[in-house]
Order: sequence, then C-alpha cells, then structure tokens
Amino acid sequence: MNQRFYSLDVFRGATVCLMILVNNPGSWGSIYDPLEHAPWHGLTPTDLVFPFFLFAVGNAMAFVMPKLEAGGDALFWKKVIKRSIIIFAIGLFLAWWPFVKWVDGNLVFKSWAYIDDKGNPQGIRILGVLPRIAICYFFAAVIVYYLKLRKAIFVGMLMLLLYWALCLLLGDKSDPYSMAGWFGNDIDKKILGAAHMYKGEGMLFDPEGLMSTIPAIVQVIFGYMVGDYIIKKGKTYEMVTGLFVAGTGLLLAGFCWDIVFPINKKIWTSSYVVYTTGLAMITIATMIYMIEFKNIRGGLAKFFDVFGKNALFVFALSAFLPKGLSLIRLGDGVNPWNWLYKKVLIHTPGVKENGSLLYAICVILFMWAICYWMDKKKIYVKV
Repeated sequence: MNQRFYSLDVFRGATVCLMILVNNPGSWGSIYDPLEHAPWHGLTPTDLVFPFFLFAVGNAMAFVMPKLEAGGDALFWKKVIKRSIIIFAIGLFLAWWPFVKWVDGNLVFKSWAYIDDKGNPQGIRILGVLPRIAICYFFAAVIVYYLKLRKAIFVGMLMLLLYWALCLLLGDKSDPYSMAGWFGNDIDKKILGAAHMYKGEGMLFDPEGLMSTIPAIVQVIFGYMVGDYIIKKGKTYEMVTGLFVAGTGLLLAGFCWDIVFPINKKIWTSSYVVYTTGLAMITIATMIYMIEFKNIRGGLAKFFDVFGKNALFVFALSAFLPKGLSLIRLGDGVNPWNWLYKKVLIHTPGVKENGSLLYAICVILFMWAICYWMDKKKIYVKV
C-alpha cells in the first residue's frame, strides 16, 4: 500500500493484534469483561474487532479494484475466486487441525461427522472467522465490480433492510431477536447440518452462520466505500472532516436503529453494522489525522504496522500453533503452548484475570516477533 496511507496499514495491524489478544487468554474462565463478547444484545470492545477487520478488507479492496477492472472479467474472477477459496480452505483446515485428539489416553482421528455416545451429532465446524471473511470478500467484490460504488452502497442498504425484515418476519414472533428465536438457526441446521455448527452457546447456534453473513457482506462494502473516498479525496482536511462527519452520522443512526433492531454481534444485526462502521470511520479518521497530518509515527504505530503486513498469516498462525502444540502432553493439563501460563503467569499477583491477560500479551509479543522477522526478511504472505 502507498506510504501515503500508512495509517490504514496501522489500522489493519491494530485490528489483527486485538483479534489475537481476545482469542488467546491464559484461561477462558479468567477474562476481564471488556475482553469478552457481549452475552447477547449490546457490545464490548471485543465485539468491534471482527467488523473492523471486515471493514479493513473493504479498504484494501478499494486499492486493488482499479487493477482488476483494468484487467477485465477474466482477471477479476480468477483473482477473487482464488483468494476466496484459499481463505475459506485455511479456515476449514484450522477447524479440523490437528486432525487427531486425545480420547481416553489415545490419539484418535477427528471425524468429519459422527454421532457421540449421547446420540448428538458432532463434527468439524464449517463456518468461522476465516470462512466468513472469504464469503464476505467474494460477494462484496462481485457487487462492487459489477454495480460500481453508488449502486453497491444502495444494494448494501437494501441488504440491511432485507435482513431486518427476515429476522422480524421469519423469527419467533414472541422474540425474533433472541438466540432461540432467530430465524437463521433452522437454515443453518438444514444446510450445514447440526454436526458442523458451533456448539459453544449451550444450544445449536452458529455466530458465523449463513444468514448473519448477509449483513456482514455490507461491512466490507462500506469499507470499500471509505477506501475509495480516501483515494479520491487524497490527504486533505476535507477528506478527514468528511470521515468524521459521516462516521458520527452512522454512529447515531446505528444507535437509533438499536431501539427497534438491537445491536448484536452474534446475529450481526443491521444496526450493529451501521454502528460499528461509524466507529471504524471515526477511528480511521483519527489515525489519518495523527499519522498522516501530524506525522506521529512512533513505536506504537510501527508495532501495529508489522502485524498489518502479514495480517491473515499471523491470525492463522495464532490458531495453528496452540491447537497443534496442545497434543503434546506434559502432565496436569500442561502443554508447550500453555506452559508459561500454567507454570508461571497463573501465579501473577492480584486477581486471576491479571495472569490471563499477561499471557495474552506474551502471545502478542511472540507473534509480533515472528512478523517483525518476516518484515525484515521482506517475507509477505499474500493470498
């Protein structure tokens, strides 16, 4: 990316860094509230991470779309399909990895789908963070490429309204926005199958399900809109002011929409898209002002920039390593990945959340060291 928009690299890197932070606590039972997702309606700082990343995907798309348009349909479809398949495949690989698990002291193969001893369907989850990124990128790219910006924004708004209507009309009439009453559950069960859905909510409910991906696509379109705006306006006060004003407007619009369609990350409500897009725009405007206008490019900006240069790679690595190393048993629930927490940081003075957070910070520093080395060697993993 052009050095002129260094702030966008920093934004993307900071988002990936936060994704690693919230996904790698020392203990899932010892997490500070801001580092957990909201139980249902509402949002915490953690609930901003994923939409900000999708927003960043749209930003990046704005810089490469002119080349794809110049290359014609054949180049566009080749690049977009290839990238979407690779990202989706990496996500599916990580869901299955390390392909074996410990059962009664023995390593057994992780089956694609099976019925457990209690008669419940189990298997490999199909959707997740990376598959959602792949799907959103694909459809957003197609919409923007063929409809161009203005029509793409219009279609995006229609998609948000359509999703609201589907939730209201097809959901449980008594509470269409509840986990049990959300209409997408039945669709996920029929298409994905119960064996391949997320099972961490106490019931069959996938927070990256098929239907909630519809509004998530719009998050990428909005990101593209902002990226295109930044490119066309250039480094001007008019551009920054426009981002601040538009971001504030979307923030207020999302807050008002929340009254009738609650802000909710797990079903990715339309109000959530609008609200988080507004926050992302204000955040980017602030970064552009500080970094591009005031030339504040100190250690923190450089720290995040390293993550931004290998964003997808380091995110995948942060899932690959702990899952793989968990197979190596050192006794008492200890493995090479969690050894530092189990043997050292768990004894951190104060509340137990301190040690858990300190461990997550250590993971970030470890991942940063890898990215820093790659940057020095000019190794950039792109798909």
